[in-house]
Amino acid sequence: MNDINQIAWDDTILPFQLDRSDIRGRVARLDGVLDHVLTRHDYPPVVSALVAEVALLAALIGPTVKLRWKLSLQVRGNGAVRTIAADYFAPESDGQPARIRAWASFDADRLDNSPAFEQIGEGYFAILIDQGAGSTPYQGITPLAGGSLSACAQTYFAQSEQLPTRFQLASGLSQSSGQAAGWRAGGVMLQTLPAQQMNASEGGSGEGGLIEAADILQGAESENWNRANILLDTVETLELIGPTVGPTDLLLRLFHEETPRVHEPQPVKFGCSCTADRVRDTLAIYSAKDITHMTTDEGTVTADCQFCGAHYVFDPRSLGFEAQIDAEGNPLPPKDKAAE
Repeated sequence: MNDINQIAWDDTILPFQLDRSDIRGRVARLDGVLDHVLTRHDYPPVVSALVAEVALLAALIGPTVKLRWKLSLQVRGNGAVRTIAADYFAPESDGQPARIRAWASFDADRLDNSPAFEQIGEGYFAILIDQGAGSTPYQGITPLAGGSLSACAQTYFAQSEQLPTRFQLASGLSQSSGQAAGWRAGGVMLQTLPAQQMNASEGGSGEGGLIEAADILQGAESENWNRANILLDTVETLELIGPTVGPTDLLLRLFHEETPRVHEPQPVKFGCSCTADRVRDTLAIYSAKDITHMTTDEGTVTADCQFCGAHYVFDPRSLGFEAQIDAEGNPLPPKDKAAE
């Protein structure tokens, strides 16, 4: 039988506030979502750990944005792990779960025994916010630095938003008695508002002159921030991952002197936005000659979703801007007649 905390808190994001410190935060737990993401790919352990970290960051950061559609995290490097990406899709309506997906590309022959973050090499960490049709996507980029992807996210908020932010994350395979092993992840995000804005062009005290929390906060706010971070440093991996310690219990264990107050939790599930129509739209820019080069020996054009593994098979005559038939196989009128 599952523990009641596991039933209540798996695949959820719990917003909270520390009233004494004037700090906001979130506790995230990913269970089925992360297991769904990772079991659809044969990732080596080091790659799985990086994907889990990015998925968890997306879960924690996504709800902080007044989001109408999608927040994306993208990591690109020149190392063995070339790309890691995760998307957080806002709930379609009140009471509905948010959706998360993630994936990675890597060169298996270049993987070694180095720490996971070093396998990415030099590159960048990006946050993209897309509010959907009629809007211009926002993109913020920070270099890969600090020894972890969570450190990169902290640098992004300090550098781009001037919001001191802290992440404490953990993930791993978990197995309860009598049950199959599965991936779990958990994390805490802390964030405070600065007392004053500083000029980012002045540089900071972090690696390569990047701005850190100490460059932004002063006086009582700095003391509150440091105290909350010291308390967060005491958290244990099993407390983050669960399932026996619920997020509310975790907050009381860590921050009972900071007067924690929780808000309504947000459920999350695995979700992918890929559809056959979206693939067709992507291929609509290609000519019939281009489509011919994509056609297999079996006379079809195929596409696989990197996130969910969905496999699509198309009649090449239905693709591109010179398509001869529609998705159902019905003949399309010649272009000159259609334009009349």
